[in-house]
Amino acid sequence: MLFTETAVTTSTVYSGRLLSVRRDEVRLDNGNIAGREVVEHPGGVAVVAVTNDGKIICERQFRYAAGCELLEIPAGKLEQGEDPLAAIQRELSEETGYTAANWRSLGKMLPTPAYCEEITYLFLATDLTPGDAHLDTNEFLSVCELPLNELIDMIMANDISDAKTIAGILKAERILRD
Repeated sequence: MLFTETAVTTSTVYSGRLLSVRRDEVRLDNGNIAGREVVEHPGGVAVVAVTNDGKIICERQFRYAAGCELLEIPAGKLEQGEDPLAAIQRELSEETGYTAANWRSLGKMLPTPAYCEEITYLFLATDLTPGDAHLDTNEFLSVCELPLNELIDMIMANDISDAKTIAGILKAERILRD
């Protein structure tokens, strides 16, 4: 059986620079009406970038909402109508200075589907060329290179908690070991 919910009414609760929040009333499969709050987000991109000596490019940065510094793979927000591959190529260069000759899609993920529309597109990048990073004015991060096995161990020890990083690393590991 397929389950669906159909919007009956919708209203914007908040509209900001990065995201909006709406409140929907939906009709359930049993005919009842229920409320849903939905975060509207333009989507994101992330990349597992593998150096020529087999290390993964990572970033450490403070995430205000989480209240701590996180270890993550390079990532960024999609602009309206932007192609995900073009977006992650831009983000990798801006944040790390690296460019890649080979790109492969790792698919997409829904980071928080219970209340957010965001889709994050994941990529694998190889045959990297280093360059100079050019961070946005209010962007602060440090770039590091870590072995894939170490990242897997960190995920399993709960030392990495960022969803896109976990998904990207685990998907890339399967491809890279074959």
